[in-house]
Amino acid sequence: MPTAGLVLIFFFYGLAFFSMGLIVAIERDRGSDPRLRHALYPLIGFGVIHGAHEWYEIFEKLNLLPGQDIAALAWESLRIAILAYSFFFLTAFGASLLSPNEKIRRLSYLVTLFQAAIWGYGLLTMARQYDIHGDLWDVADVWTRYVVAIPGALLACLGLINQQRAFRLAGLEQFSRDSLWAAVAFAWYGLIGQTFTRLSPLPPSTVINQDLFLEIFGFPVQLLRASAAIAVAVFVTRFLRAFEVETQRHIADLQAARLHEAQRKEALRGELLRRVVSAQEAERQRIARELHDEMGQALTAIGLGLRGISSTIRQDIEKAAGNLRQLEGMAVRSLDELRRLISDLRPSHLDDLGLAAALRWYIGELQERVIIDFDMDINLSDGAPELSSTASTALFRVAQEALTNTIKHAMADHVWVRLLYEGSYIRLEIEDNGVGFRPEQSMKPGQTAWGLLGMEERASLLGGDFTLKSAPGDGTRVTVRVPCHDSTESKEEDEDTIAAGG
Repeated sequence: MPTAGLVLIFFFYGLAFFSMGLIVAIERDRGSDPRLRHALYPLIGFGVIHGAHEWYEIFEKLNLLPGQDIAALAWESLRIAILAYSFFFLTAFGASLLSPNEKIRRLSYLVTLFQAAIWGYGLLTMARQYDIHGDLWDVADVWTRYVVAIPGALLACLGLINQQRAFRLAGLEQFSRDSLWAAVAFAWYGLIGQTFTRLSPLPPSTVINQDLFLEIFGFPVQLLRASAAIAVAVFVTRFLRAFEVETQRHIADLQAARLHEAQRKEALRGELLRRVVSAQEAERQRIARELHDEMGQALTAIGLGLRGISSTIRQDIEKAAGNLRQLEGMAVRSLDELRRLISDLRPSHLDDLGLAAALRWYIGELQERVIIDFDMDINLSDGAPELSSTASTALFRVAQEALTNTIKHAMADHVWVRLLYEGSYIRLEIEDNGVGFRPEQSMKPGQTAWGLLGMEERASLLGGDFTLKSAPGDGTRVTVRVPCHDSTESKEEDEDTIAAGG
């Protein structure tokens, strides 16, 4: 075949493998399968180096290598080394794809080392048998293709068949077919393309060689190799698109998961708001009942007493004075009860003196009612930014909810309350030494802890975070961190709604 024709074949032959190596280098990190990602490393080496070898052949045939006539042995040694080195990478690619796990993948590189040892030993043996200025380089080329190229191509074929099964199991049928066709192309490239070598004294190349191939098929074996190389490059590039499909699948899964989580949170939030409204109504009923039972009866009694005094004051001043003192005491008690009701709704300390004072007052009230030791660490430095009304209310309600849960369920005898300024955040922490519980159990379907959810929602509305740590026998710690200023003003309405339902 004319040299110009061979040069064109070698150009496309090298271009196919070199382009494949570059494309694999660009795409390999996008895959989610670590086995395939690791296997693609040696495939990059094979594609780039073997493509460079074919272009080397172009320069050799055109006699364009620097000092080619003077340093022919050096150039020929370099060519054989490049040829062998490229096929070592192909062997590593196939062995890596066949490895089921990381441990075996590392051991698979021993296959390449064993192959290199056989190849090197064979070359040393042949160097003593053949003339370095004669047949040695043809024999070395043939030996490299027999011992390195054919096994490497077959291992790559088997590895791609194994990858084809992996694609099929993943539901990627199209890429499964591409992997199978790439395997077929490597099989043709190895079994046919590398079996018909140049003519040399090394059997069976004395008979089965590229001259015989040309005689039988009418075109050079290099054209078959180039065609197989183009097919390999095309199908490998095609199945690399599986990485893009995987990425799209992951994005779709993440979007679906986020949508599901958003829907779940929205449903929980709707249920929480419904319960808040119910709590508001229940609180109104309680207040109305207490006003009727306590304040209503007291005011009725005061009114009747005053009416009685008006009729007895002229007849018995002493008796009237005694009745007035009784009515005065009743009025004082009624006023105290009214103040208690107002404080339960919203302590005036929160608006007048701030969150720290309101917490001290509330804990002082609790200490009079329960047998629990409270340890307070309220350390808001003078330089701390002033909390908004929304944030103060939310943190106070969180403290109320957490302390109520502790009193009802924890069976604790010691509670620590910490309110600290941390940079641009305020941290509220309620910790007890009670019996504890498993938080994951309380959040199971049908067992949602609405008090916990309410605390988390309050923190979320303020752009903060809520953490809960507890375990059976280890007590419970509730921590809420919120920024000193509201993250968005649009959330204030929702917060006010939830805060009011406290």
